[in-house]
Amino acid sequence: MKESPYWWDTVPNSESGSSNLEVPQSRRFDVAVIGAGYTGLAASRQLARAGASVVVLERERVGWGASSRNGGQVVTGLKLDPSTLVTRVGPSRARELFDISLESIATLEALIAGEAIECEYERTGHIEAASKRSHFDAFRQQQRLLGRLFEHRVELVSRAEQRREIASDAYYGLLVDERSAALNPAQYVRGLNAAAVRAGVVVAERTAVERLSRKSARWAIETSCGVVDARDVLIATNGYTDGAAPALQRRLVPIGSYVIATEPLPVSVAATLLPRRRVAFDSKHFLHYFRVTRDARLLFGGRAEFAQPTPGATRRAAAILRRDLAKVFPQLAATRIEYAWSGNVAFTRDQLPHGGRLDETYYAGGYCGHGIAMATYLGALVARRMAGEPIEHPLLNDRFPAIPLYRGKPWFLPVVGAYYTLRDWID
Repeated sequence: MKESPYWWDTVPNSESGSSNLEVPQSRRFDVAVIGAGYTGLAASRQLARAGASVVVLERERVGWGASSRNGGQVVTGLKLDPSTLVTRVGPSRARELFDISLESIATLEALIAGEAIECEYERTGHIEAASKRSHFDAFRQQQRLLGRLFEHRVELVSRAEQRREIASDAYYGLLVDERSAALNPAQYVRGLNAAAVRAGVVVAERTAVERLSRKSARWAIETSCGVVDARDVLIATNGYTDGAAPALQRRLVPIGSYVIATEPLPVSVAATLLPRRRVAFDSKHFLHYFRVTRDARLLFGGRAEFAQPTPGATRRAAAILRRDLAKVFPQLAATRIEYAWSGNVAFTRDQLPHGGRLDETYYAGGYCGHGIAMATYLGALVARRMAGEPIEHPLLNDRFPAIPLYRGKPWFLPVVGAYYTLRDWID
């Protein structure tokens, strides 16, 4: 079993960005973007197209973090379900935020088409599977709310009929949304990087940012390869934000997500698992998400451990996920697992994404597991603001509250994990 993302083996093993800056002391840019994932690359492309000189500083390789480790699910909505969203922010703002999620998918699709990015993008729709009978009752309420307030149509599928959507009896009915999609995340981030480079962006891989310091009206960015000078800085590190950006680190909580991928299945078997090729996830707090790949593997992921990944955690999580996969698809109980990996998802206090300006730097992040389309959208949106556009937007908020008693090490995750485990048992 390889402990690396399956997606990495679907892209050519070639240099994805430019070489490291050989003489960074002499490099002066309008904007330095920290992080070469969806957020940073979408932002840098937008800025370069607006005429700015831009460098992207990446500690590892392009897309090394969540951008090439996720499940490739592009789903409607936000982390908060519609009814919770209405309760938290009111019906008008909830509708606005939900519409933004749809706009982010449209933005993603337009970018993929406009830049001719080959990333297996397909409007498959998604399935949310009811893990308990009571959850299907909640789906009925959600369907009514989505139709009445959000003007968004979804379909209920009863347990008696669910095998037309999924080859499993583990669930108590489904909620189906045709507007969601699937893609290959590593191919997408590679294509987004190529688009940024074509726009004139300099991408410096293996260039770790160690310290930011303000000098007059500009920034000195100390890196492992020397100092870069920039007028503005955008921090786009999301679940991998470290001490170089302490203010943002106090606002983003990294939580590990784990994924396994089976060996290639017989095509006749793979075609029956999710016969309409939808992406899927269940209704638990400790949810599972899964899909079938183009080469007939089943990807099966979840938060098997509610904590940051640690040495040995991937193998422990893989064993848990394999057990859970067999409960959902017992016909795959003897199937070999070929890949297992983990990655960080960044959560915020209010479980909403945020972008704006903090301690004189710009930022975007906190996608709470819904980041493929939203990171692309919010990265470009913050870039437009950086370029001088007078944008008013619900997700652009310079008053992004910190989490009390939190300095970047999520000591509270075991308690939160125990709480949600109990909720999954009770609800």
